[in-house]
Amino acid sequence: MKAPDKSSQQNRLRLVEGRHNALIKRLRQAFAHAERTDEGDCAIEGVHIVEEAIRSGLRFRAILFRESAQGLATRLLPQIGSHVETLLVPERIFDSAVASESPQGVAALVRVKEFSLDDLLERMELGPIVVVVGLQDPGNLGTILRSAEAFGSAGVILSEGTVSRFNSKVIRASAGSLFRLPAVSGKAAGGLDAILSQFRERGIRLLATSSHKGTPVDQAMLARASAVFIGGEGAGVPKFLMAEMDETIAIPHSPRVESLNAGVAASIVLYEAARQRRSQLP
Repeated sequence: MKAPDKSSQQNRLRLVEGRHNALIKRLRQAFAHAERTDEGDCAIEGVHIVEEAIRSGLRFRAILFRESAQGLATRLLPQIGSHVETLLVPERIFDSAVASESPQGVAALVRVKEFSLDDLLERMELGPIVVVVGLQDPGNLGTILRSAEAFGSAGVILSEGTVSRFNSKVIRASAGSLFRLPAVSGKAAGGLDAILSQFRERGIRLLATSSHKGTPVDQAMLARASAVFIGGEGAGVPKFLMAEMDETIAIPHSPRVESLNAGVAASIVLYEAARQRRSQLP
């Protein structure tokens, strides 16, 4: 296999010296607001995350390299279509646009696939739907997304009040799972009342995690079509939602530990659900 032509890859780079370039402004705003741009693109940063986006088949609008990191272009550009805008950006401007305090020298605008609640409901044979309610810690949400892909999940619903899945720390913690696992905002799905109604109509069992009491996780029926509700830090699943649940799941742990964080709790439940599904295979 012929090695990439370093000079040809470098020639693709267009030097941008002004901070008011339209693509740089979009990148900066997407990182600052932790949301997609008006064109529907998500801002990502870092070598590993960019490579995960490539591996996941995401469509790139633009890829930007820090001027001192031109060597990364030789590594990444052969994997990026020739139609994608490729910019070389001075250090000061690049660093002011991205979210990281220690930039690796590459960032991009990419299109993350859109999903609907119906898409998740059609995937129920893969595992439970995870409904995240009021979770604010981006590391926890990223962990939940990663575990949902690793252990099998129909997808994730993010209710209002939950940290944006386009937050740079969520993307980093998900290690690329955000690019592949179907995720839907609760608002786009019609709100919690509409979601609960859809679950009831389809006979999906509603389960919630609790740090206090409930069915031990290894005794809960998790192999059936289920939706697992994960609450926010401290408050947990709101009382009005707990009243709608078919079962509460508890994860036994040492009394010296007050509670498990949401990312760990969700991961344990998802692992147990996968274990139960495997045990039912012929």
